[in-house]
Order: sequence, then C-alpha cells, then structure tokens
Amino acid sequence: MKKLKGNLLYGQSGGPTSVINASAYGIIKEAMENKDVIEDVLVMKHGINGALNEDFFFISQESEENIDLLKHTPGSAFGSVRYKMPHFKEDETDYVRLLYIFQKYNIRYFLYNGGNDSMDTCLKISQYMKYVDYEIRVIGIPKTIDNDLPYTDHTPGYGSAAKFIANTLMEISCDMLAYPKGKVTIVEIMGRHAGWLTAAAHLATSRGFGPDLIYLPEVPFSIEQFKRDVRRVYGEKQQCLIAVSEGLKNEDGMFISSSSALKDAFGHFQLGGVCTKLSQILNNEMRISSRSIELGTTQRAAAHLQSLTDVNEAIEVGRHGVKYALAGISEVMVVMERTSTPDNPYVIKYNKHPLNEIANYERTMPESMITPDGNGVTDEFLEYVLPLIKGENTPVYKDGIQCFTKLN
Repeated sequence: MKKLKGNLLYGQSGGPTSVINASAYGIIKEAMENKDVIEDVLVMKHGINGALNEDFFFISQESEENIDLLKHTPGSAFGSVRYKMPHFKEDETDYVRLLYIFQKYNIRYFLYNGGNDSMDTCLKISQYMKYVDYEIRVIGIPKTIDNDLPYTDHTPGYGSAAKFIANTLMEISCDMLAYPKGKVTIVEIMGRHAGWLTAAAHLATSRGFGPDLIYLPEVPFSIEQFKRDVRRVYGEKQQCLIAVSEGLKNEDGMFISSSSALKDAFGHFQLGGVCTKLSQILNNEMRISSRSIELGTTQRAAAHLQSLTDVNEAIEVGRHGVKYALAGISEVMVVMERTSTPDNPYVIKYNKHPLNEIANYERTMPESMITPDGNGVTDEFLEYVLPLIKGENTPVYKDGIQCFTKLN
C-alpha cells in the first residue's frame, strides 16, 4: 500500500469530558511519530465549524508543555460545536466548502472526536469524499460521559465522570448524616436516554454512603411509585438521598421536566430541572422537607478526579485512530472490547467498527443491571463499572491551582 502523505485534521464535537483532550494528546503524539507521512496536525477551532471557517490551530506551533498538559485539561481545549450537517444530496454547500479546504491544506486524514451525532458527521463527510473521489481516511474517536455509543464496552469520559458522581454522592451523604433528622435530597445527574452515569451513584451506596433510591431513564417513571418509595425510606431513616437522571420520562414517554422548549441542532430538547420538580412535589404534596441539587457541567469537567484508567484509554483510542488511518482504514470508529485472563479480570483490546452501524444509535443499560422494582441497580453493574474508575491522574499544580493547556 502506497503511503498517503498529507496533513491530519482533528476536531472535537458535542459535550466535553474531562479526558477528551487526552485523546487529542494520543492523536498528536502518534501523528508526530509518523512525520514521514503526516506532515502536520491541524485542529479545527470549534469542531467542524473550524473547517468551514478555515480557523485552525497548527500543532507544529505549540509547545511540548502545552501538548503534555492536554492529559490534565478538562473541557474541549480546541473548542466544540453542535452542528448538524445535512446529507450532501439535500444540500451540498458545506461539503463543497470542505472539499476546497481539504485540497488547499492537503488534508488526507480526518479524525473527529465525539458521540453519536459526531459519528454521523464523520459518516456523511466520508461518503461525500468518496462520491467526489477525494482520497481521505475518516476515523471516529469516541467520547461521551453518557456511555451510550454502541459496539464499544464503554466510552472515554465515562469512567472519570462516574468517579466524580460516586465521590460527590458520598460527600453529600456525609453532609446529610450530620443531623438526626434530615431532608430528602434529590441529586440530578446527566443522562438523556441512558442511565449509565446516574447508575454510578450506586458506587457510593456500595460503600455505605450513597443514594437510597436511583431512578434511570430506561424505566418509565411513576410519580405515585416515587412518593411511595420516598415515604417508605424516609419513614425508616428520617432522611433520604435520591439520584435521578435528567432524562426521566413518564409512562407515556414524556420527559418529566424540560428546562425549555428549545432544541439543539440535532433536535434534542434541552433538559434540566427534574430534581426541582420532584422536590416541589415532596414539599407541597407530602409535606416532606426536601432540597434539590443539579450537578450540571461539573460532572463532566472535574479533571481533579480523573480516572487514570480513563485517561490512558482516551489516549489509546486516539493513537489507534491514527494507526488505523495510516493502515488505509477509513469510515470506522475506534472501539474497546473487554476481555479477561486468569491473571487479570479487566483487559481492553482496541478494535474498529463501521460508522454506518454506529451513527445515531444509542446504547442503554441492560435490564439485568437494573433492579426489578426500577429504583436501583444490581451488582452486575458494579462489576462492570469498578475497573473504569480506578487510578488517579494526579493534577499538575502551581501554587495550589491546577495547570491547564493554553493554546496559541
């Protein structure tokens, strides 16, 4: 196979995670080790918008220190975006622009880091470039704290977010235990259709400091059953800690709460406020004092609680993405497969899967990981999640403050 010499274009899309920049680090390092083929790494500013606007970071102009700090920097260091590209047969405008940019900068490798919608973008770009006979290799790099991408055991970003959820819920539980009679505390956790992240709250419960009740979007939510559950637990303990997914739906499939009627570019309702609604029900209808806590973006931005396993795997999916591209492979997403050996119950093997089977599909929690009464999770989930949160990626501090990447 002849070498396809040119530049690599990388971008980040969708909601950030605390380790998405570790994947960028892996991509950059692997590319730099293959400079006989990949001449430079260009990074789009704010995802695909950066390509359309010809707005790039040139990695050859960045310092080694800045690149190394990517492993410790949360958020999207290069900027993210939520932009839905139409299919080129409906509107070719964006694709004609991309083709011009790709030709101008000799882009021969395109790696896009994101979730379900980002894989859709990768697929559409790859299909168009094949349509116009422009040789380029397109690879999807997975990330999402929601852990809802199919065909991969888990996604980079999830382990660190799960670790943050577990430890934060333990701290909230300890605060509640200060008083003999407490309130009902309802903690809202991200998760539109999949409850993987909310389920991580059970890690705290397994250590004796966590939620009494956990509600996931996979199970239709009944207000009446919720009130019965709370009455039972509060009657026994005089306090109750509850973890709920932001995407809870009732028996008719309607979201319990939506912060507005607004939708993003991909048609997703903006969620938030379900904990406030449920707290109001307890206060007004049951006369039980309650408080609501919405963790918000902290659960995806807590770099000080990164899982070392998560960081290392994020780096590796980036490295493998470059390796696959250099091997002539295209239109796939890097995936992780869990295997085990007699000496090690947790081993990850990196592989690839076609984008057309991944784009726009979501993986929810299996029924076997949810308790029959629908208000908790099982030990099967604990066995699944525990390896993902292990190890600490000790932050780099200066005068007690974390050091993050500042790009030129």
